[in-house]
Amino acid sequence: MTAKLIHGYEVVIGFETHTQLATQSKIFSRAPTAFGAEPNTQACAVDLALPGTLPVMNREAVACAIKLGLALGSHIAPVSVFARKNYFYPDLPKGYQISQFEIPVVQGGEVEFFLGDEKKTVRLVRAHLEEDAGKSLHEDFIGQSGIDLNRAGTPLLEIVTEPDMRSSEEAVAYAKELHKIVTWIGICDGNMQEGSFRCDANVSVRKPGAELGTRREIKNLNSFKFMQQAIDYEIRWQIEQIEDGHAIQQATVLFDPDTGETRAMRTKEDAADYRYFPDPDLPPLHISEQWVQDERAQMAELPRTMAARFVADYGLPEYDATTLTQSKAMAAYFEAAAKACSQPKLASNWIMGEVSRRLNMAETGIEQAPVTAAQLAALIGRIADGTISNNAAKQVFDALWTGESSDVDAVIESKGLKQMNDSGALEKIIDEVIAANPDNVAQFRAGKDKAFNALVGQIMKASKGKANPTQVNERLRAKLAG
Repeated sequence: MTAKLIHGYEVVIGFETHTQLATQSKIFSRAPTAFGAEPNTQACAVDLALPGTLPVMNREAVACAIKLGLALGSHIAPVSVFARKNYFYPDLPKGYQISQFEIPVVQGGEVEFFLGDEKKTVRLVRAHLEEDAGKSLHEDFIGQSGIDLNRAGTPLLEIVTEPDMRSSEEAVAYAKELHKIVTWIGICDGNMQEGSFRCDANVSVRKPGAELGTRREIKNLNSFKFMQQAIDYEIRWQIEQIEDGHAIQQATVLFDPDTGETRAMRTKEDAADYRYFPDPDLPPLHISEQWVQDERAQMAELPRTMAARFVADYGLPEYDATTLTQSKAMAAYFEAAAKACSQPKLASNWIMGEVSRRLNMAETGIEQAPVTAAQLAALIGRIADGTISNNAAKQVFDALWTGESSDVDAVIESKGLKQMNDSGALEKIIDEVIAANPDNVAQFRAGKDKAFNALVGQIMKASKGKANPTQVNERLRAKLAG
């Protein structure tokens, strides 16, 4: 599909995502990583690079990197190298950051997702292990800055994409899919408010077919809502600058949610500015094939594998299967309902429709859904066997959701929602409606389908909504054809 142009320009977006790994201690020390501790209480001598200290690799951080590589179909390097990334900032106590440069641990791979009903693929360049820096605090210190080094040394996996995205919507969809994957496989808690999942968006624009434009990097996007706002603003700003005859300068920018604007923080560095060189205190990282296979054996079923199984086992469209595997909880809910009612497509429709709509309204997850998978299956069973209509089913569902009752059949009985299954009574109603509406009958026989729908409506009204719509259609057509 051709990329949508904005004022004649094509948008090009690449992502760098800093994923905080779910380890108990830091990447090169035994200091804890718990969020919310008092400032400077979780930074040890190793994190501060005090004389005489040496970093030691956290094995669990490497295991997290292996899991991500397996989840994304990447190459896991048997040997990778740590480097020192040199820059000076008050919250970087060493004056350098230990990272990976020339040989990262995870290489290549891809992330697949749906944008609407269109399948998209974003290619990955790499994912490399590194330590986080500390944090500068400006708000509570008049004319000064405070430095909290609790985050210094926190293990990160930086996931870098090719510039494959062509809109803010596609970028956000990618970020959501990556967020789902890292939380699904358990390597990150995904808490964006606490900085566990931070995205940097590299945004540029160009005329179709032209060379890539100069990019500007929007740093530390920790909300999907702000992510889209920031990218949209940056796209508009760059196009306006170019149209006004100004060249785009490569820069790092920040997004201000209060103004809805990006502002330049500094000119963007290139790799040469960081003076990378191999870290002399850390030997190369060796990952055996056995270690990779051990991690593979322990991993839960991956979302893309589960989605493929849902297509194969339950006959679902790929879009449904992908949507239902947005979380382990939703996938488990669907599978329990589908097995109990033997109507997987109906279960999918209800979960993606009414269940999701109500969860969104309540701003809660499916784990807190007041209607259980077993109750939904029982409801779907009553639709499938013709006991109730789809409209009646929504009334039953509402009663279950609001806690009015927990029993599907009890709600159907108490509200008198059973469909009319007495063929004699239905025949009588159809005959009466035909006799009372000769004009509609004549119009239908003259080829006007709207007249048929009007007759169906009269029959449903006369039956107080209890007639089976399928039976009404079949028998009415048979009578009008006679």
